[in-house]
Amino acid sequence: MSETIFREYAISSDPARLEPARIHHWLSTDAYWALGRTREKQDAAIAGSLNFGAYDAGSGAQVAYARVVTDRATFAWLCDVYVDPAVRGKGLGTALVAAARDHLEPYGLRRILLATADAHGVYEKLGFRPLENPAKWMALGLQ
Repeated sequence: MSETIFREYAISSDPARLEPARIHHWLSTDAYWALGRTREKQDAAIAGSLNFGAYDAGSGAQVAYARVVTDRATFAWLCDVYVDPAVRGKGLGTALVAAARDHLEPYGLRRILLATADAHGVYEKLGFRPLENPAKWMALGLQ
């Protein structure tokens, strides 16, 4: 587990600190990529992932979330990055992703991928770039 401090927030990979009901509410009602996701599906995603939460230092309430699907050896997929609207615009999303990236660094992964429709600038600040050769990549979209 890791923990970093960013301004008045603690960013932690401790799964015991997660607030699954809050995470599900955020993603299933406000995240374009997860609208309508069931609680059962979200809980299974949390259970099978490396999770990061950002927590208000005063109240301890969770204010942001990100998860990583990884084998901890060669590959990682960063997904479900979400910052509560009440705390957006403070750099917390960038700090959360940086903490996840830094947590993964010791594994020596070949690549970390993500998909975004609207936050390219956030990820570019942290070193993410468009695929150099997207023609090499394929996807099997079952839903």
